[in-house]
Amino acid sequence: MATIALITGITGQDGSYLAEFLLSKGYEVHGLIRRASTFNTSRIDHLFVDLHEPKARFFLYHGDLSDGSQLTNVIYNIHPDEIYHLGAQSHVRVSFDTPEYTGDITGLGTTRILEAIRKSGSKCRFYQASSSEMFGSATPPQNENTPFKPRSPYACAKVYAYWMIRNYRDGYGLFACNGILFNHESPRRGETFVTRKVTRAIAHILAGKQDCLYLGNLKAKRDWGYAPEYVEAMWLMLQQEKPDDFVIGTGETRSVQEFVQEAFAYAGLDWQQYVKIDPRYFRPTETEVLIADATKARQRLGWQPKVAFKELVRIMVDADMEALGLTSPGEGKSALARHGLNVRDKALINPTGGMEN
Repeated sequence: MATIALITGITGQDGSYLAEFLLSKGYEVHGLIRRASTFNTSRIDHLFVDLHEPKARFFLYHGDLSDGSQLTNVIYNIHPDEIYHLGAQSHVRVSFDTPEYTGDITGLGTTRILEAIRKSGSKCRFYQASSSEMFGSATPPQNENTPFKPRSPYACAKVYAYWMIRNYRDGYGLFACNGILFNHESPRRGETFVTRKVTRAIAHILAGKQDCLYLGNLKAKRDWGYAPEYVEAMWLMLQQEKPDDFVIGTGETRSVQEFVQEAFAYAGLDWQQYVKIDPRYFRPTETEVLIADATKARQRLGWQPKVAFKELVRIMVDADMEALGLTSPGEGKSALARHGLNVRDKALINPTGGMEN
């Protein structure tokens, strides 16, 4: 029988890549989505198979992380072997405006799933999408032993969820892991993330649809990797003999300005002619520098990143340009073609949360 996985946040960047990855391994994949009056499934539409088909292995359910009873019902009905909890209010800047809601969804949402697992007696394995934002102002590089010093309501909620995972693992024997992932990007990144905001703006500027790009703090430094590689790390964590927590990242840090410079230069543009600073995009408290020390993941999981910073930038620029019918600025094959990406990754524009500007 196929291994059954449940993914919350399946309509997001990571959820869509993880669903693809698990289906490629023969899993039966179930996803939780929020009910909305507009379609919000563009990242996973290509995975749909008619439910009447005997080979259907992809199923969706309406639910919300604020509704513990619905979470319990879904887990009880599908009996998952693995749960990947990726859903959250994950927009860092918005978390300052909605701290109570962020705490409820991002923090207590995890607790509701843990309680559903505990009360049902399920032996499933649980992955919690923790965040490098939890480290906040902690001295880099950051690893599994670095103390958390969160600098946003979002980060505080993630710290709460992290410790609930640890408590349920120690207290109830749950196979529960924290994946502390540093920033990871792709053409499926939401338009409100600073990386996607930059690459999308470049395409629109070249197409004559946009005159300038407004950003906030250009000095913030992040450890940026390629999202499809990071979902494999999630899966690897749940394949271990014992549950544990892992930092996932590249070990290199770049400022927002460096990302901007690299992206604009690749497209043949002078970024200083187009980028303007808007104070409204600054956070009340900022996380200045994040650098992953992923030694443990390399040694225990055998995981390490392959796509480097410049290639990541080019993949994203290519995707947004080709989505508007523009020719890739790269010589020979575009970065998209080199990594076997297709039109799905050029046109997925639904915004989700994350590091924004």
